[in-house]
Amino acid sequence: MQAPQPLRCAGRRLGRRMDRVSAERMETPGRRILYLSYDGMSDQLGQSQVLPYLAGLTGRGHRISLISFEKSSRSDAEIDAARRACDAAGVDWHPLPYHKRPPILSSLYDLLVMRRQAERLQRQSRFDWVHCRSYLPALVGLAMKRRHGLRFLFDMRGFWADERVDGGLWDLKNPLFRAVFRYFKRKESELLREADHIVSLTEQARRIMLERPDRAVDGPPISVIPCCVDFNHFRPVAGSRRETARNSLGIAAGQRVAAYLGSIGTWYMLDEMLDFFRVQLERDPGALLLMITRDDPAPILAAAEARGVPRDAVTIGGATRDEVPLFTSAADYGLFFIRPTFSKAASCPTKLGEFLALEIPVVTNGGVGDVAEIVEDSGAGVLVKRFDEPGYRDALDRLERLELHKDQARQRARIWFDLDSGVERYDAIYREAATDWNSSTSRGACEASE
Repeated sequence: MQAPQPLRCAGRRLGRRMDRVSAERMETPGRRILYLSYDGMSDQLGQSQVLPYLAGLTGRGHRISLISFEKSSRSDAEIDAARRACDAAGVDWHPLPYHKRPPILSSLYDLLVMRRQAERLQRQSRFDWVHCRSYLPALVGLAMKRRHGLRFLFDMRGFWADERVDGGLWDLKNPLFRAVFRYFKRKESELLREADHIVSLTEQARRIMLERPDRAVDGPPISVIPCCVDFNHFRPVAGSRRETARNSLGIAAGQRVAAYLGSIGTWYMLDEMLDFFRVQLERDPGALLLMITRDDPAPILAAAEARGVPRDAVTIGGATRDEVPLFTSAADYGLFFIRPTFSKAASCPTKLGEFLALEIPVVTNGGVGDVAEIVEDSGAGVLVKRFDEPGYRDALDRLERLELHKDQARQRARIWFDLDSGVERYDAIYREAATDWNSSTSRGACEASE
C-alpha cells in the first residue's frame, strides 16, 4: 500500500512551499495570531491538542494571544498549571469563564464575551490571523475578518452541527433545535466559503468538503492535520515502564489487559466495548479492562454489570497528562469503538495516535474518519467488522495472529500523527501571504490531489 500523506494541503506542491517557508523563516518575522478556543486549557483536550501546537508555533517566532473558556469545576491547581504552560510557551492567555446553562443562551453569551475580548486585543495588537478552533469561535473569527480584514483560519475539527444531531443532542423534531441546526448549517457554508484557509482532521472530511455543491471553484485551500501526538511524550513501552505501570495499578505480570483512554462522551460505544470485553473474558477469565478516564465510575460499572462483565474485571481511574503514557503502558491492546455516523467522517480520535505512539496495538472499528486506513497502513491493530459476538471473536482471533512490528508501526504512525509535522503545517499556513493562498496555483494544488 502506498504511504499516505495526510499532513498536507496538496502533497508535493505544499511540500515545496513548506521548504520555501523554512528557508525564509530566518528572514521574515512571525505572524501575530489571535487563537480562539471554546475548549479550556485546563482540560486534558486543551493540554494535549492546543497547548503543544501553540508552544511549537511560538518557538517558530509567532506571537499568539489565546482566548479560551475554563470550567468552574477546574481547580486552582489546574488553572495554575495551564497558566504556567502558557507562560513557558510565551502564549498570551486570556481565560474566560465557561457557562453551560441555560442551553443555547449560555453559548450566545459566551460568544458575546469572546467577541468583546477579541476586539480589545485587536486594538492592542492588530493581528494578522484569527485562528478559530471549531464552529462557535469561528463565528467570532468571521466577524473579525469582515470588520478588520484579518486572515481567517477555520480549524473546523468536525462537522459540528451534524455531530449535535447524530449524537442526539439536538432533536430535529423540536422546532427550536431544528431552527438552530438550520442556522448553523447556513453559517457553515459561510465559514467554508469565506475562510482564507480550512484545516480538516481527516481526508474523508476534506473530500466531502471538496465535493460540496456550494463550494466555489476558487474556494479556500483545505489542509489535513489530524489530532497529532507528541512522540517524545508518548514513548515506546519498555519492559521496566510496563512493569512499573502494572505494579502501580495492582495488575499481575501475565494478566491480559485491554485499555480504554479518555472520556466516554456521546460517541464512544460503551455497551459494545463491554460486550467485546465479555468475549475476551470467555477466553481469558483473568483479563482486565483498564479505563483511564475522569468520568464518574458508577455509570460505567453499572453498565458493565448489565452486560455481564464483573466489577472486579474493570479498573477505572483518572490520570494527568504526564501520567497517561505510564498508565497506558500497562495495556496489551487499546480498545475503542465509535459510532460510525456521517458526522464522524470528520473525526480523528486522539487516543488512536497515542496508542500507536506507545507501540500498543488497537481494536477499533472503521467508518470513522481515516481510522480504517491508518490501522491498515500501520499494521498495528484490527478492525471489528460486526458489533456482535461472532464479529468480536473474529477480531480477537485476528489480534492473536497479529504480527506487530513495533518500530515499523510507530514510524508509520508518525506519518499521520507527528506533532512536529503538524506544527510545521500550521507554520506554513501562517506564513503564506494572502495573495499566495488566493492564487490559482494554490487552489489547484489542493484540488488536484484528489
